[in-house]
Amino acid sequence: MNPPPTDQLLNHEARPAAARPGPLRALWGAVATVLSVLSTVIFSFPSAIASFFDNGHAATPILRQWAGSIMRLCGVRVAIEGLEHLEGLGPYVMVSNHQSLFDILAVIWKIPGEVRFVAKKEILKLPVLGFILHKSENVVIDREAGGRAIRRAIEVVRHGYSICVFAEGHRYSDNQVHEFNDGAAWLAILAKIPCVPMAISGTSLMMPRGARFVVPGRRMRIRIGAPIATVGLKSADRAALTRQLEERVRAAFTTEV
Repeated sequence: MNPPPTDQLLNHEARPAAARPGPLRALWGAVATVLSVLSTVIFSFPSAIASFFDNGHAATPILRQWAGSIMRLCGVRVAIEGLEHLEGLGPYVMVSNHQSLFDILAVIWKIPGEVRFVAKKEILKLPVLGFILHKSENVVIDREAGGRAIRRAIEVVRHGYSICVFAEGHRYSDNQVHEFNDGAAWLAILAKIPCVPMAISGTSLMMPRGARFVVPGRRMRIRIGAPIATVGLKSADRAALTRQLEERVRAAFTTEV
């Protein structure tokens, strides 16, 4: 059984749509961006220390506070539906579309339990932040080491974490859902844990690729779907499971938030 290309698990960036805030919103965005950077610096050191303890679990409340501080500074309002689907579920693979860096912050801040992400190995080059992401049990992977990445992800699940995968393989800012890759389904089948479809809407213009400052004061919506069991599924079933997940995310996605 050959592992899928690791690119199927990665979240790259795609060319965004343009955002043109008015002068007051642009000023707010510039100030919020600077303060968000300062917030990241402030929270990074306690997060780095906490990441050494309890397989990274000690860093979770600090990361949640960090994400919440940035969301508040940027005036992001989050409407979330379907949290009842996560009650009593245990570890799962959350499979989502991806439009903005704010998707990650919203998941850290608003999704209960402990969720970790799949990230490119280049993230390790970031001072302090790369170390925190690695030590706090996020799955940092090498494109050329798909099998090792999957084994690492399964280990993270065994430590009690759920894993969020942005299944389009790229970050898109065109306000559409794109075709999903099957890496997330493959991981869930091997780990024998449920897949949870999640649609994120409204973040495409908050800070698209190439933007220097956030566009603040916007609203986003998260819709969480019913989990899909993977018990009894085999690797050959991952394409069908991927299509099912994609269909559910498309159905839950909205351009009106």
